[in-house]
Amino acid sequence: MITTMRDVAKRAGVSVTSVSHVINETRPVSYELRERVLAAMEELGYQPNRLARSLRSGKTQIIGTIVPDSADPFFAEVARGIEDTAFENGYSLILCNSDRNLGKEAFYTNVLVEKRVDGILFLAAGVSTERIVYLQQRGMPVVVVDRELPAANVDSVVTDNAGGGWSATRHLIDLGHQRIGHIAGPSDLRLSKYRSTGYCKALEEAGIATDENMVVRGDFDFESGHRAAHQLLANDKRPTAIFACNDIMAIGAICAAVELGLRVPEDLSVVGYDDIPLASYSNPPLTTVAQPIYDMGVTAASMLLEQLHDPSGPARQLVLDVELQIRRSTAVPSAPGASN
Repeated sequence: MITTMRDVAKRAGVSVTSVSHVINETRPVSYELRERVLAAMEELGYQPNRLARSLRSGKTQIIGTIVPDSADPFFAEVARGIEDTAFENGYSLILCNSDRNLGKEAFYTNVLVEKRVDGILFLAAGVSTERIVYLQQRGMPVVVVDRELPAANVDSVVTDNAGGGWSATRHLIDLGHQRIGHIAGPSDLRLSKYRSTGYCKALEEAGIATDENMVVRGDFDFESGHRAAHQLLANDKRPTAIFACNDIMAIGAICAAVELGLRVPEDLSVVGYDDIPLASYSNPPLTTVAQPIYDMGVTAASMLLEQLHDPSGPARQLVLDVELQIRRSTAVPSAPGASN
């Protein structure tokens, strides 16, 4: 039998109205009455009807999150920061995986709206400005993580991608590398462009000409990093170092180097970007630009919760700092003439 509010009231010896005030916090009650009601609820195993409460309040205490790839360690860590923050504040989380498919992303966006979630977070997604505006016009609070949408008046959390690309490349230059290959990210992502801009800026400042043969584009996955490294290392004058736009592509590049009989870092230095947990345990441990991945999720969820409490505030973009984490995948070039 399903326990009802009336059963709880009878066990506690109070009115149904008093039980409702305790559950919904709609009116102050005495400490003694509250304890009696809570004890009765526990004894009877009573679970408040969240759907009924949401219909009365217009709030579900649920937020939606759409990620492009739930298997990617970066997005998994951001999502963990979101979930922890939501849970601590009494919210549940619905996590949707778009597989980097815009049609699937649009489908899940509509599902979340139909589920009456209180707000939606998009992680580095392909969501368009038009879709953001559409959601906002329907009164849906939105936060975008790791992606900029300049034409949309929306809260966002990003990091200093250009600065990170610069510091990764500058580190290799300071070690003495002159031929530095670059595995860029997808061309449609602004963050990829910024990291590549930082790479080019560091080369220019050092008086090193940018060579288009030293730049190959990847898709942020292991396979594309592996493939791009093979292409770079097939050059007549192969690079002595590679800066990849994320750790997963960097690890793919290390695998390619090993297959070609090259030692990392003795024959090839490799730098990644993100500092996912796997970076510390790759062979060798990966030098990388560390993003505050978990904190990005915490910050984004906090911004969404602030919107829920005060939807009238202006849109904000928070830019979090990055930091170069030097490990054993980088060293001075050792091949004869490597710095020529």
